[in-house]
Amino acid sequence: MNEFTWRRQLRELRQPLSPPDDLWASIDRRLNQLTPLPVAPPAVQIEPRGTRRRRLLGVATLAASVWLCAGIGWRLLRPAAAPAPVVESAATPVSWRPADPRLAGASIELDAARMELRQALQQAPHSAALQRLLSRAERQQARLRRLGREAG
Repeated sequence: MNEFTWRRQLRELRQPLSPPDDLWASIDRRLNQLTPLPVAPPAVQIEPRGTRRRRLLGVATLAASVWLCAGIGWRLLRPAAAPAPVVESAATPVSWRPADPRLAGASIELDAARMELRQALQQAPHSAALQRLLSRAERQQARLRRLGREAG
């Protein structure tokens, strides 16, 4: 069989075909023979299992979200506590020069660091990090003085 024959057979298949019996007439006749079903009273609607639990879970989730947003808003709008002011220690003189040259170099470095930290605190007085660094430098300077007393 060649392609020409196949195409001719395909063209013949495109013709409309009518069924041997009229189907709609028999369907209509059967529908008319049926007796109508009695109308039942409206049934009580039963929710699928777990619907109430899911609804409660949704309400709880919404409440938790509102609670979280309120807490975050309260934290953001609450005024920040004022940090403790930097107090110059009376026991710590501003400049101290030990007799030991090794300690003198460290003392000069610590004095310079303290001065820079004080200048930075004047620009940002509420910076807790700068205050921590300044107190650390003062503790190191106190330790350096103690080493100077022990050395000589």
